[in-house]
Amino acid sequence: MAFTLLSTEGSARRGRFETVHGAIETPVFMNVGTSAAIKGGVSTGDLMNLKCQVELSNTYHLHIRPGDKVIRDLGGIHKFFNWDRPVLTDSGGFQVFSLARLRRIREEGVYFSSHVDGARIFMGPEESMRIQSNLASTIAMAFDECIENPAEYDYVKASCDRTYRWLIRCKAEMERLNSLPETINPNQLLFGINQGSTYEELRIRHMKQIAPLDLPGYAIGGLAVGEETETMYHILDVVLPHMPEDKPRYLMGVGTPVNIIEAVRRGVDFFDCVMPSRNARHGNVFTWKGKLNLGNERFIRDARPIDPDCRCPVCQRYSRAYIRHLIKAGEVLGMRLAVMHNLWFYNSLMEEIRLAIESGRYEAFYSRWKYILDEKCED
Repeated sequence: MAFTLLSTEGSARRGRFETVHGAIETPVFMNVGTSAAIKGGVSTGDLMNLKCQVELSNTYHLHIRPGDKVIRDLGGIHKFFNWDRPVLTDSGGFQVFSLARLRRIREEGVYFSSHVDGARIFMGPEESMRIQSNLASTIAMAFDECIENPAEYDYVKASCDRTYRWLIRCKAEMERLNSLPETINPNQLLFGINQGSTYEELRIRHMKQIAPLDLPGYAIGGLAVGEETETMYHILDVVLPHMPEDKPRYLMGVGTPVNIIEAVRRGVDFFDCVMPSRNARHGNVFTWKGKLNLGNERFIRDARPIDPDCRCPVCQRYSRAYIRHLIKAGEVLGMRLAVMHNLWFYNSLMEEIRLAIESGRYEAFYSRWKYILDEKCED
């Protein structure tokens, strides 16, 4: 299992990450199925047809239901949802942010009240690693604290120090779990997470702390959680030079198509975001001419596909008018078709990015699309 840089253009990187569940061609967008399913009725068979390389699921949510031990007893997450490609599991650290009203943070870990039934839950570094080992994902994320921006300097500094101590514990526990004969995936990989809010000094300090641990990959967390977009880009400019060049770099929870092409230009390899599926369920879709809201009245008789230049299964068969009708009528099929299109668009965007870097034309690709992809399509 290794990460190989195949080509570069400026800071943009084209690579390949070998895993026990197959190679991941980078830059890559991971399709988010929080509870082991993409919202909108998209199956793993659909994901294969939509060019998905990596599926992402959430440790906390799967621990709550159906239970990580249930999934372990059924052979791990790959068998559970019939998927033979890589899976990344988030550690539950994001829930330290998103469930702020339902948690208490201590040195040993975090005490939650379940968002489902209020039951008390404890999750620390060891618990997160055990849950992820039961899930048997390809890549496990370290347990950390994701902090909302802006945040007080002293709090962020103390949080970074605790997250570092948690990472040491995560690494030790994963090594122990991977050595056990009953472990489903003894080749599970651990990615560490850089934190530090929007403070340059803390970001660099924390990255210098975690880089020597020689983990299989590193993520940048705690961005796209309240700060301005330009601030996010600035933090990437600050942190990326201190990340190992021979390991994958993952920007967590980001983002729009333009966020992605900006971050690739700075040297990021992995991305994930709920945006393509969440937006699609409300009729908001992405095209190579910009964004469309299919709920608009102007599409009521529009017989064209969502994107005439798109080769996805949806655009090959269905019209804007039909999908708009389904969404307006509350038919699940409307959401499903829109989600399928958006996932194809994102996965195809990454495909085009990889080709552009390989052929030494990424700067031209970036210049062409950065002003188009996030704009409204008037066509």
